[in-house]
Amino acid sequence: MKFCSFFHNDERRLGLIDDRRIVDLHKADPRDHFIDMVSLIRGGEDARQAAHAVAANAPDHVCLNIDTVQLAAPLLPSTVLCAGSNYHAHNAEKAGAPQSGKEPEFFLKTADCVIGPEDGIVHDPILTSKLDCETELAIVIGREGRHIAEADALAHVFGYTVANDVTARDRQVRRTPEGVVYYELGRGKAFDSSLPLGPVITTADAIPDPQALMLRTRINGELRQEACTADMLWSCAALIHFFSINLTLKPGMVILTGTPAGTAWSVDAELGGKWRPAPGLVAATRYCLPGDRVESEIDQIGTLRNLVVASSAK
Repeated sequence: MKFCSFFHNDERRLGLIDDRRIVDLHKADPRDHFIDMVSLIRGGEDARQAAHAVAANAPDHVCLNIDTVQLAAPLLPSTVLCAGSNYHAHNAEKAGAPQSGKEPEFFLKTADCVIGPEDGIVHDPILTSKLDCETELAIVIGREGRHIAEADALAHVFGYTVANDVTARDRQVRRTPEGVVYYELGRGKAFDSSLPLGPVITTADAIPDPQALMLRTRINGELRQEACTADMLWSCAALIHFFSINLTLKPGMVILTGTPAGTAWSVDAELGGKWRPAPGLVAATRYCLPGDRVESEIDQIGTLRNLVVASSAK
């Protein structure tokens, strides 16, 4: 199943996507589990099966054509747990910090960073002159747990969505006076519009192996990234285990799983980029600027589209 959030009459609604239509679940059945995405997730298997039953018998007045609806970010997670440097090929194209590749690089984003499909990624020259985009598989937690064994980890997943881990590279990548690279992941990763999410959440039962998904990034139609999630250093299950050591994972939390090769960073020699040509990929010639069209695509989920826009800040 694919679930979404959408706007209708300026109100945020929960929908189930059935071919080219969206079923407005709460309008069809005003139970509490259908108020929003997190309520659905907390409702567990019973809520999902109820949604399936509602969609199977949905009358026309609760259905909308998907082409006429403005999709929102599927959810606004209170906590977004992020794993940097988690693809072999990405690690080979950039300047690594001392811990790169030794353990997941743990940083956080919040709901304040989240935007939805077709929302603008703000290019703020006061913040950064090196705005980069990273398509990532995002895990949506469905079942609470702490110290989750890797073997049991995928049972805690509600589903998967597409994320774009927008990054201010000149804030992220730093060097000591001795030339040692380190990452300032707070200022480099967490800022307004730095986390496009969407367009939908595909439930875990439809993606039995999250390590077998193809991921792509296109900027202005050019293919910049194309890789399989099998290239992760730490699998989705391993990341769930890793993050659950620190925090109780709760329904609606999101985990970002890293990005593959092909970022604009790879062609930036000043920041230690080491572009490696790959079949079909087009090397970036610059970082993102207002007017750029970014498409983040993952098989079995969909394509998240956003436009880079100029900041209105003075």
